[in-house]
Amino acid sequence: MNMPKYINPFTDFGFKKLFGEESAKELLISFLNEILAEDEVHIEDITYLNTEQFGASEDHRKAFFDLYCRNQNGEHFIVEIQRQKQKNFKDRLIFYSTFPIQNQSIKGDWTFEQTPVYVIAILDFILDERNTSENKVLSRVKLMDIETCELFYSKLTYIYLEVPKFKKSAEELFTLFDKWLFLLGNLTFLERIPPQIQEQLFMKFLDRAEVAKLTDEDRYKYERSLKVYRDDLLVMNTAREEGFEEGLKRLEEVQIETRLIERLEMAKRLIQNGADTQLILSVTELTFDELVVLKASL
Repeated sequence: MNMPKYINPFTDFGFKKLFGEESAKELLISFLNEILAEDEVHIEDITYLNTEQFGASEDHRKAFFDLYCRNQNGEHFIVEIQRQKQKNFKDRLIFYSTFPIQNQSIKGDWTFEQTPVYVIAILDFILDERNTSENKVLSRVKLMDIETCELFYSKLTYIYLEVPKFKKSAEELFTLFDKWLFLLGNLTFLERIPPQIQEQLFMKFLDRAEVAKLTDEDRYKYERSLKVYRDDLLVMNTAREEGFEEGLKRLEEVQIETRLIERLEMAKRLIQNGADTQLILSVTELTFDELVVLKASL
């Protein structure tokens, strides 16, 4: 089977290649400004932050974001892609939002004043089939008083985009928001570039997305990431046929296996660079026995 011309934006590698590198900053700014237009947020510049976040102590769980950044006003943005439905998905978004909140705390005379935090999830599925509007692609959630419906706190916002709900054809694309949604939903199927998106910003995006222009190393990473994406799809399709809970269990097993492979790859690079055992164990979270087996295989 021939590989599509453009990378899949819902793979881990694909999304980070398109939006998560310094050379893609212009694309990320445009994309976020369209999503955040109703919040009256305008991003002029953005700084990429560490996507690996540590808990308050070694006993607390880490968080790994797809993208984490801050704009010129100090506002924080977590951007996540989600390929398939996942157990406790909403809980995970809430958990993620606690890290940029805690990161703003400072020692000494601090008044607890916070800068806004936005958690943005880009979904390749419909979140709730039972309670959905076919035309509502973007949903925005804030803290509010349930009796008066008055906004309680304006500095914490959860936004999710249900990309499969976007049904517009190329001929119906008039706004930047629509064009971004069209590309996210149709990138891997594009064979020709519609006139409606033949403008400089999107041509730069498509140039980054061309599989043929990836370096050998990036192509290898993409193929690995694409395999994980396809495995996830296979597991979820099996879940629909054989039972949702069993399918979710298998999906979690696949994700655990994938994370182990990634940690082993990281350990290999550290070994090759001469890192000591304690550093490798700390960074990769491998067990001592796993590291011994890995070294023996090299």
